[in-house]
Amino acid sequence: MKMFSVSHKTVFVVDHCPYMAESSRQQVECDVLTKSRAQGMIPLAPVSKSLWTCAVECSMEYCRILYDIYPMDKLVNYIVSDSEFHILNSWRQEEQSTHELMSALAAVGPPNPREDPECCSILHGLVAAVEALCKITELQHEKRTALMDTAERVANRGRIICLTNAKSDTHVRMLEDCIQETILEQNKLAAGSDRLMAIQQCELVLVHIYPQGDDTLVSDRPKKEVSPLLTSEVHSVRAGRHLASKLNILVQQHFDLASTTITNIPMKEEQHANTSANYDVELLHHRDAHLEFFKSGDLHMAGTSTRENGLKETVTLKWCTPRTNSIELHYCTGAYRISPTDVNSRPSSCLTNFLLNGRSVLLEQPRKSGSKVISHMLSSHGGEIFLHVLNSNRSTLEDPPSISEGCGGRVTDYRITDFGEFMRENRLTPVSESSYDPSGKLPAERAKAQLERHTRYWPMIISQTTIFNMQAVVPLANLIVKETLTEEDLLTCQKTVYNLVDMERKNDPLPISTVGSRGKGPKRDEQYRIMWNELETLVKTHAGATDRHQRVLDCIIACRSKPPEEEDRKKRGRKREEREDRTEKNGSKDTDDKSWQDSERLKGLLDKEDQESEVIKDSPDSPEPLNKKPRLSTEDVQPPERAKGPVSLLSMWTNRITAVNSRKHQEFVGRASSVNNKFELYQHLKDENGMDVHENGKASR
Repeated sequence: MKMFSVSHKTVFVVDHCPYMAESSRQQVECDVLTKSRAQGMIPLAPVSKSLWTCAVECSMEYCRILYDIYPMDKLVNYIVSDSEFHILNSWRQEEQSTHELMSALAAVGPPNPREDPECCSILHGLVAAVEALCKITELQHEKRTALMDTAERVANRGRIICLTNAKSDTHVRMLEDCIQETILEQNKLAAGSDRLMAIQQCELVLVHIYPQGDDTLVSDRPKKEVSPLLTSEVHSVRAGRHLASKLNILVQQHFDLASTTITNIPMKEEQHANTSANYDVELLHHRDAHLEFFKSGDLHMAGTSTRENGLKETVTLKWCTPRTNSIELHYCTGAYRISPTDVNSRPSSCLTNFLLNGRSVLLEQPRKSGSKVISHMLSSHGGEIFLHVLNSNRSTLEDPPSISEGCGGRVTDYRITDFGEFMRENRLTPVSESSYDPSGKLPAERAKAQLERHTRYWPMIISQTTIFNMQAVVPLANLIVKETLTEEDLLTCQKTVYNLVDMERKNDPLPISTVGSRGKGPKRDEQYRIMWNELETLVKTHAGATDRHQRVLDCIIACRSKPPEEEDRKKRGRKREEREDRTEKNGSKDTDDKSWQDSERLKGLLDKEDQESEVIKDSPDSPEPLNKKPRLSTEDVQPPERAKGPVSLLSMWTNRITAVNSRKHQEFVGRASSVNNKFELYQHLKDENGMDVHENGKASR
């Protein structure tokens, strides 16, 4: 049912009633010779087009763009409605051209303002449009003939574009109801005929045209579903340039077109042959020509700008000076027909003639800095102009980069060896007709099922997996992907799990990647937690295959739930690792610096204690302080022996102060030659008088 879209058939219904002869009130200046006009000559008065002329011109522009870009498979049927309907062409391919339509319109002529408006109605044309949609086109007939068994797959969809001057919103709803009833009637007739096809979907686009300066009596309405077979939308547009702009937007929406503006086109001026000026030309084409911009997000870099109507955007590309050698081949990823938006303008005419003469023009993305990027090329083939999309990235025709280089230089640790083994395990080989599978599956289905099982969990990068980097897990990883497991396979998988438990008990290291992480990486128990999680993820993807697969998963879950004594042992191991890490971290620091920090901390405590004692003594209400034992002097403090345990902070502080003070002055002779920190005074008197000097000062002989 998707073989033909709504855009395959388009029926134009243009109102030819007397009120369409009314002026659009958009004036066109005819007196262009303002400077060279002789004196006394009366200037020409401006003229204005009628609503009929505006409708015909804009609808013909719609058809011209359509025929330029889709010359074959998009068809138009043109109907004029007054007191009766006039079908100007059919669905036949030879009648699909603007020349045929213009000749038929010339025969119809303008509307007669003196004709009775009561006899004229747009309904005649709308009924004829529904009947035309039921007729089979040549392409539909070919598809139905080629698909005799499944002819119902050929869908019949179409679009009706009605250009009229409606009276009110109620009048519009009446037209919609009339089309809905006509579709139901024609579908009943088509069900019993081989020459007609029932309509599966119809889009009605009603364009209400009114003169400039008048207020519209019909309000705009977005697309809505009238019934499962009919959708409708209403556009209320002033005649003239506003109508032309609206139909230009509609043709882009209906046929998936996009706009590209070529800037800086050099053209010689007719008045000054030696000078040139730069012009811009807007082209319409299929929107796939901008697909690379949408994918890469560089649409803003290509110079996207919104036009004055604010509804459609155009991508700006810059003209490059063409090369004389047109035989040069470019690597193109697509070619799309183009159609100028303003086909009669001088810049558009010069550009098309330039290209039709066999020249090619390269187009670049306008950039403020950096090297220019040539993204498109304009060239003609067989009298038709195409917009070629050039590949601005690395060409697929070149030698492909090595996989070890990484994708864009970012990833380099692919599991290349494992992937080669994966390809060898999943090679396709011819199968003999005599081979029979008990399950009844075809060989191709069995191959797809095996590939699906092998790729349920298969990390591509070494740093993203742990178990696939461990030789101990290889037996389980190779067996768990099998469609069925034997008892021997089950025992092998369970033995692998028990080996992993033993490795964890011994605290063996695991191949954990530390790429992108600081320090030594995760702790040992964290490494095993990561390993068990990944192993459980692998087995869970296959646990539903058979009961033995589930038993492997149950074994893993049972081994992961450790007894309490095991948890205590792991906690002690973690504490031991933390102490080792702290020792390694602090081992590089100077011991004296550590002692100095500790001594500073002790000094602060002592000062704080002295301050508190002074506060208590000075307070009038405080009791008399207790008699404290006098502190020992530094000379009375014996240096602690290392064998008795760790050094106290007081000893460290004393040793520190002693060492610092000894470097500042010469040591006192008495202290230096003292015995047990005692030195005998006045020894020279004893030597001179031969007397013993006692402590009480009295001499004895």
